[in-house]
Amino acid sequence: MRRTEEFEELRPLLFSIAYRILGSVSEAEDAVQETWLRFDASATQPTSTKAFLSATVTRISIDVLRSARVRREVYVGQWLPEPLLTDPYEDPARSAELADSLSMAALLLLERLSPLERAVFVLREVFTFGFPEIATTLGRSEAACRQLAVRARRHMDAGRPRFEADRQEREKLAERFFDALREGDVDCLRELLAADAQLLGDGGGKAPQLARTVIGADKVARLLVSFFPMVARVEATMEPHEVNGQPGAVFRDRDNKVINTWTLDVLDGQIQTIRSVSNPDKLGHLGPVADAWAVNREATRGRRTTD
Repeated sequence: MRRTEEFEELRPLLFSIAYRILGSVSEAEDAVQETWLRFDASATQPTSTKAFLSATVTRISIDVLRSARVRREVYVGQWLPEPLLTDPYEDPARSAELADSLSMAALLLLERLSPLERAVFVLREVFTFGFPEIATTLGRSEAACRQLAVRARRHMDAGRPRFEADRQEREKLAERFFDALREGDVDCLRELLAADAQLLGDGGGKAPQLARTVIGADKVARLLVSFFPMVARVEATMEPHEVNGQPGAVFRDRDNKVINTWTLDVLDGQIQTIRSVSNPDKLGHLGPVADAWAVNREATRGRRTTD
């Protein structure tokens, strides 16, 4: 098998490792590309191509993460991972675990770990790499990697997000939620939301965003009902879609350009958290991006005219 074929066969795994370490589609794609360049430039054929490429993309991702964490410290507003509609890596036997590790809630929890802890957790807990492979990847002893894994697992278990186990139930609840939103049914929305439900957004200072997190079923329901007529007013569409392995939606303007994405955390038959990403820098991989400020101006201008 030629190198290009070997690499393309493993590309889904490499991207999925990099994305979970970085929380960024664009940075993960860059890490995968850099991995290919190093593989292609290597004079020798590795004993295990999978081990070589996995180690390379992990090391690159750790380096990128270290610099990215500095940038995130001065990020404007709430930072959320870049939304991912489809995970290219598939393992039917572990699809639920992979989806949960991809969720916004899990990626935000991973942000609390050091780069090395994060890499060890992703390789060991998500992709079931052995400690000998992880030790070689990180240039640490197996004992040190086991300690990193214990610390990472302890942090993750303390705040590990839980989701509705039944995927069909999650999807049914999301469908009811989006129907209620379209109909402006505050009572139904309030019923579907957990008492302490949260609505938060990431505009990165480059798109309209919530000034602060909205907390409480009644407040969230009323805000959503006031928001949706504005969406209809500018002929925007809401396309229900799985986002980061959880129920969600993609909003597009009348020209089919992406305005933002939503993800829903569902537990115990209710929606716990709604996360909106509208920062245009995080949406480019989904297609052409709308001018969210222009859409917002048109929507609010229409509301004033109507009022």
